[in-house]
Amino acid sequence: MSSVRAAPRVGSADRLAEFVRGTFVVVEAELRKLAHDPAELLTRAVQPILWLVVFGGVFARVRGIPTGSVGYREFLTPGILAQSGLFIAIFYGIAIIWERDLGVLHKYLVSPAPRGALVLGKALSAGLRGLSQAVMVYLIALLLGVRLRVGWDTALGVPVFVTLGAAVFATFSLLVACLVKTRERLMGIGQLVTMPLFFASNAIYPLELMPAWLRALSSINPLTYQVDALRALMLPGGSPQFGLGVDLAVQVVALSLLATVAARLYPRVAV
Repeated sequence: MSSVRAAPRVGSADRLAEFVRGTFVVVEAELRKLAHDPAELLTRAVQPILWLVVFGGVFARVRGIPTGSVGYREFLTPGILAQSGLFIAIFYGIAIIWERDLGVLHKYLVSPAPRGALVLGKALSAGLRGLSQAVMVYLIALLLGVRLRVGWDTALGVPVFVTLGAAVFATFSLLVACLVKTRERLMGIGQLVTMPLFFASNAIYPLELMPAWLRALSSINPLTYQVDALRALMLPGGSPQFGLGVDLAVQVVALSLLATVAARLYPRVAV
């Protein structure tokens, strides 16, 4: 009587290791792309320069914006940092449409990496690009004489919130790409939602100046909580309006929900 050998069980630790390995393989591939086109980092520095120099310079003269004990440029800098990450991430879904057209996406889909790892790897890659923007914004702000806080909590907290914020909106972009499947539609939706997300947040003015309906929208906008955390970490004497724990929880929950949905839809973009 022949015996049948049971298939080896895959434990939760093995699944977790495979998930982490698959995530970092995608991150490494995306970073290689960035290394081959470093000029992209310089071109993306133009927008924060315009916002901080032109917009910040003009509105710094307006005395009716309550920014507390800091000047308007100081108040604006964390918001522009969050905005830079948003503008990078919201069109990140175009990458998987290009990969589908080049045949790269099919190689990802037949790999043993979990779909969630593929999505999270893309999201973290957008977060790392957001960190490059953080360096640019810090340099521009220092050249403009903006006073920024220096400390271990800033050095640890700012990269975390920049990465999470960009990852949230990159995952949203990937989710949209899975549904619309064309670059033109994705560009249109990205342009449609970018400015409402930006203006329905506390990036360029305090929540207290908003009408009640806009303040209600800002309360469900992840960008609001990212800016709140960055402002508390970056500005001298800054303190969070909602609490850093709440800010972090909103980013993590938003990323988890969007990544879960995007992972389920991810194979559809290849069809």
